Amino acid sequence: MTVPGGGDYKDFLMPGMFVMTTAFGFINTATLVVHDSTKGVIDRFRSMPMASSAVVAGRGMTDLLVACAELGILMLTAPAMGWRPDGGWGFLAAFGLLLWLRFALIWLGVWLGLLVPNPEAAGGLFAVAFPLTMISSIFVAPQLMPDWLGWVAAWNPISSTAAPARDLFGTPVGGGDSWVEQHALLMAGVWPLVLTAVFLPLAVRRFQRLSR
Repeated sequence: MTVPGGGDYKDFLMPGMFVMTTAFGFINTATLVVHDSTKGVIDRFRSMPMASSAVVAGRGMTDLLVACAELGILMLTAPAMGWRPDGGWGFLAAFGLLLWLRFALIWLGVWLGLLVPNPEAAGGLFAVAFPLTMISSIFVAPQLMPDWLGWVAAWNPISSTAAPARDLFGTPVGGGDSWVEQHALLMAGVWPLVLTAVFLPLAVRRFQRLSR
């Protein structure tokens, strides 16, 4: 597989795989939320004297802890495949970027979990997740794609997290010339903020409307 700048493909791929695992986590969130909803757990929470946001936030914090464990397992097994990241603050910063993206996608998962009618329907969310992760820089650099597809991939929030994660892990590869690729670290912070601002209020509002 060709890597911009002539680097090792493992160095390109492994941070992308961490991002893909992080992104797929919103399906687990949605599945757990719809399971709680159909089993009456959420109705029980609604009968208690607590804020609607507390239930949603509790689900989010629990899933964030699970994401830490998932990423930890991946990062322990990746060296067996020959991946050798640099240690230090860069490693911790990359880990933080991954969790920041996961934090934002949790609220998408909660909102979708409150919308879909049953756990089986939640499994169909893979149809949303696969295009989101495949049309990105996880497996192939956007500059190696057709122009229009490369533009879409470059502006994908997944790509904006994958590119700076590679740099912070100490396994950088050549980036593209577009504005979003040149400012990937900035967008890795902005995209999750935008997603949180959109889907966290939607999730809380949907939870409040369940009994109406």
